[in-house]
Amino acid sequence: MLKSLNIISPVWNDAPEPWQWAFQDGASPSYEGIVELHDQIMFYLVVILFGVSWVLTSIIVNFGSNKNQIVYKYHNHGTLIELIWTITPAFVLIAIAFPSFKLLYLMDEVIDPAMTIKALGHQWYWSYEYSDFVNEDGESIEFDSYLVPTDDLEEGQLRLLEVDNRVVVPVGTHIRFIVTGADVIHSFAVPSLGLKIDAIPGRLNQTSVLVEREGVYYGQCSEICGVHHG
Repeated sequence: MLKSLNIISPVWNDAPEPWQWAFQDGASPSYEGIVELHDQIMFYLVVILFGVSWVLTSIIVNFGSNKNQIVYKYHNHGTLIELIWTITPAFVLIAIAFPSFKLLYLMDEVIDPAMTIKALGHQWYWSYEYSDFVNEDGESIEFDSYLVPTDDLEEGQLRLLEVDNRVVVPVGTHIRFIVTGADVIHSFAVPSLGLKIDAIPGRLNQTSVLVEREGVYYGQCSEICGVHHG
């Protein structure tokens, strides 16, 4: 089966929705790793938030207490608490750093790809080339992909996301994207695949993706590249 990178799935949340506050559903190992790292960091943030809030509340409530003034009148420092608030942040940073670096290196690794797609950013459209496949004339398959104008959208299609020509890729296959820009800096991004890479003129950037399930995934340029950015 083939998979395309751009219509809404009837089962999965593969496109942004009004008032959305959570992630889109993941469809690649990279995206699942990003969500897992986010959840881990959020756990630490919530614990820190409640801990600091409890300390501040206790100080505010007990600040004017006569008992508090008597007990701590000659208390200038506390070695134990100073050690705690110095060492604890270090452990938190280490706990965040190790999975972060692990994910970064895993996402940067390009496994032997079964196919390569070249993406070229323009103002304001994308050009794609399937360099591993040829057409009837023996040339690489190339096409341009433009946003569908708002006035031409059909019912159910999304503004600033629907395109006239979609990229189609196979499921369960390691795919390499080689990305660059033709004029200004762009950014090739498909959120549900955890894919985001800068398209810089004069420079080739590459990344790989493994699409795990069938569906249609929307992507946009994630760099403000001009008046028709999208």
